Formats: sequence, structure tokens, C-alpha cells
Amino acid sequence: MKQMCSSLVIALIAVLISSSSALAEENLWLYATGTDTRPKGSSEFKLSSISRIGRNSGSYEFHDIRPANEYGVTDRLTIGAELFIFDHKYSVGEDGPEPMVETQAEHGGTFNKTQIGGYELASKYNILSPYKDAFGLSVGLAYEHRNRYRLDGARIDQHSIVPMIFLQKNFLDDTLAFALTTKIEFERRRSPDTLEREIALDAALGVSYRIAPKWFVGLEFRHQSDYLCPRVNGECEDEEDVGLKETNFDPFDFKVGSQHQYGNYFGPTVHYAEKDWWLTTGILFQVSGGGSRYADVRNNKNWDEHESYHLGLSIGYEF
Repeated sequence: MKQMCSSLVIALIAVLISSSSALAEENLWLYATGTDTRPKGSSEFKLSSISRIGRNSGSYEFHDIRPANEYGVTDRLTIGAELFIFDHKYSVGEDGPEPMVETQAEHGGTFNKTQIGGYELASKYNILSPYKDAFGLSVGLAYEHRNRYRLDGARIDQHSIVPMIFLQKNFLDDTLAFALTTKIEFERRRSPDTLEREIALDAALGVSYRIAPKWFVGLEFRHQSDYLCPRVNGECEDEEDVGLKETNFDPFDFKVGSQHQYGNYFGPTVHYAEKDWWLTTGILFQVSGGGSRYADVRNNKNWDEHESYHLGLSIGYEF
């Protein structure tokens, strides 16, 4: 009910938005993003809400709400800022995944809080256009700071550098679009007694087809995985000595750690666009997952880092 109310509020905001003269730079999917950048001097306000629902036990809801603004410095260069609002509500069983079990125990058996989770500063530069060249290509770079953990809402201190690559190919007079977005997050995260250096891979592939003026339907696939070995009290937490390796960001001793977890999602998306605003919704289901011996993997799905499904709604307004 909570995520439905949140989605209805966002949809109402979109309906009430008035028109202006800017051209829309539209997001056709939940996670994948095309190669478009903003026209010079134009701005766009975006509001996205992705609800991540369900674990292997009890109840779990995490609503990831992100207001953002983007500005076109030139026709090729866009900069933006995004705020993270984390709304957690969960009560998982004693055999449920960590860290939710430990965090909810500290709050009387359940956890229900809305908190500022952090922010992101990002840039995106367009190199090739999908409308003029053989394919579209853009690159991006972002800095993230988080003071709340996305899984359980606990306090952390996380700093991330995120390089990104955007690819796009259009067919049939731009009525059929394919996009691939890849992100590599170099994360350094501290919490009590724990230091994690982590490389996170996030790849999203989307296809969308215009079925009528203003309407697109599509499919999206997302893969997310982490490479690390957590350090507890200064040591790699490899209790059974199975050979987990740490990630190291030292340029003279760079190492990619062990794959601790991964999850794959797939599902449909719908996009609607007016001249000055657009709206996208979709639902992605976890179709497979896995990880190291320390990951919570059951029935070929990952439950300590991933959910049953992601339900998303985003709007954008040009001005």
C-alpha cells in the first residue's frame, strides 16, 4: 500500500505539470539510460521512486526516492545533482539475511524509518549521436556520498567514484531503441569495526518500441554484483578460509576482489512523453542470483543483497 501511494503521488505531480518550450530528454527504462545530453542552457527536474520489495523471509520494503536536477553546460556536456531519500520498512525472520536481522533487533524487532541517504554529483559527455552516427556513445563520471546503507538503513560513511559508459542504437526511424548502460562503482565504506573496499558492477540493457505517438513499451535486463572481502577489526572476514580476496584501489597494487554476490533482473517498462514532460514505469523481477559461500543464496537467487522485484516510477520535467 505504501509504495502504491508513493507512485500515485508522483503520477499526480506529473499530471499537474504545465508546459514550456524545452525539448524532452527522456528515460525509457528504470535503470538503463540513453546517450542523450541536455541542450545548452536547458534544465530538467527528475523524480524517481524505485521500490525494492521482498526477501526470502518476513516482509521487506525499501523505497529509493531520488529527486534530481540536470543542466546542459553545452549541447554535449550535462551536469547534475541527485539527493537520496531512503525509506525502509522491514521485519525479517531470524533466519533472514544480514544485516537486516541485526539492525531490526536493535530497534525492537522491526525497522521503519525514512532518512536522507546521501547525494550524487554527476557529469555526462556525448561523443557520438544515435541519430547522426552509426551508434550513440556517451561517457560519464559521478561522485557519491552515502551516510545510510541501502540494505538496512544503518549509519555508514561511504564514498564512491563511478565511471559510466552509455551506448545506444536506434532503428526504424528511431521507433525502436536499444541502450546499454554500464557503471563501475569504486566504493570505500566504513561502519563500526568494518572497512570495505568494494568494486560494484551495474549493467542495464533496455529495448523499447514506440507503439503509438507518445507511447513506448519495452523490456529491461539489469545485472548488479559486488567484488570484495569485508574487513572486520582490520582483517578480511574469511572465517572458513575459502580463499576470498580483498579489493584494493592502490594504483601500484590494484586488485579486484572476490565476487561476493550478484543478482539478475528482467521485466517490462512503459514510457509516455509529452513535449515538456515524460513518465516511465516498470517492474523487474529477480530471475537469478548467487555469490560466495558467505552470501545468502537459496533457490538460485540472492537474498542478502537483492529483492524479489523492483517496482519503479519516474517523471521528468523540462524547463
